[in-house]
Amino acid sequence: MSRHVAIVTDSTAYLPQRTMERHDITAVPLTVVLGNQALEEGTEISARSLALALQKRRPVTTSRPSPEVFARTYRKVAEAGATGIVSLHLSAEFSGTYDAAVLAAREAPVPVRVVDTGMVAMALGFCALAAAETAEAGGSMDEAVTAAEKRAAGTSAYFYVDTLDYLRRGGRIGAAQALLGSALAVKPLLSLDDGRIEMLEKVRTASKAIARLEEIVVERAGAHEVDIAVHHLAAPERATALADRLRDRVPGLAELHVSEVGAVIGAHTGPGLLGAVVSPR
Repeated sequence: MSRHVAIVTDSTAYLPQRTMERHDITAVPLTVVLGNQALEEGTEISARSLALALQKRRPVTTSRPSPEVFARTYRKVAEAGATGIVSLHLSAEFSGTYDAAVLAAREAPVPVRVVDTGMVAMALGFCALAAAETAEAGGSMDEAVTAAEKRAAGTSAYFYVDTLDYLRRGGRIGAAQALLGSALAVKPLLSLDDGRIEMLEKVRTASKAIARLEEIVVERAGAHEVDIAVHHLAAPERATALADRLRDRVPGLAELHVSEVGAVIGAHTGPGLLGAVVSPR
C-alpha cells in the first residue's frame, strides 16, 4: 500500500472499478435477498437481474454487511500496510451498514474513523474520492475525514422514479406520501435531504418530470466547477440522453459519470429510476 491512510466504503457508492483500483479504495458489499437467496451486490447479482426480478414481482429485500465482514476487511487493509482507515458509508437512515462498521472498528488492529456521509450512490462515491485524494497527498485521517465531510456538505442528489411503491415497501418513504402520489397519478421528483429521501416536486408526466430534473441539476450546478453522476436502473436511453444534454448545459462540468445503480438501491427504487448527483469540487 502506497499510503498510510486507507479508504474503505461500501458497494452502494457505485464507483467504477478502475477508479477504485486507481485510488486503492476498498468497498464492502451489501446483500440483496432474492427469494431465499442472499447475494452479494456487485459480484453475485447484477442490476439487470434485479430489475427482471422486480418486474416479475419477486420478493426482494436488502441487508447490511455483518460486523464480521467489516472486521475481516479492516484486518486485510491493515495487513497491506495501512496505519489508519477512514470508513465512509451510506446514510444510516437507509441501512445499518454504518452501525456494523462502528462495531467492527472497535476491534480493528489500526485506528478506524467511521463516517455516516448521509449520502448514497455517487454522492457517496464522490466523498470517498475526496478522502482518497487527500490521503494520497499525504493527508492524515482527520484531513481525509474533513475532505469527505466537506464534499458531502456541498453535494446534492435528485432522482425520478416511475412509482413510489418500491420506496414505500422498503420503508424509505412514508406510506402517506406514496399513496398521495398514486392517487394523483403524479410522477415524483425526490431529493436526498439530511440523509433521508424527501419529496421535492410532483409533476404530471414522466417527460415533464425528467425535463424538470434536468433544470434542477443545471440550476444547482450554476457556473461552479462540478462533478456530475447520472444514475439509472433499466433506463439506459434516458440516462444517456440526460447526460448528453447536461454536457451542453453545465459550463463548469469537470467529470460526468453515467452508470446503472446496483441491486441494493435498485431494490428500493424500481426499474425506470433516473437520478443525478451534483458535487462541487
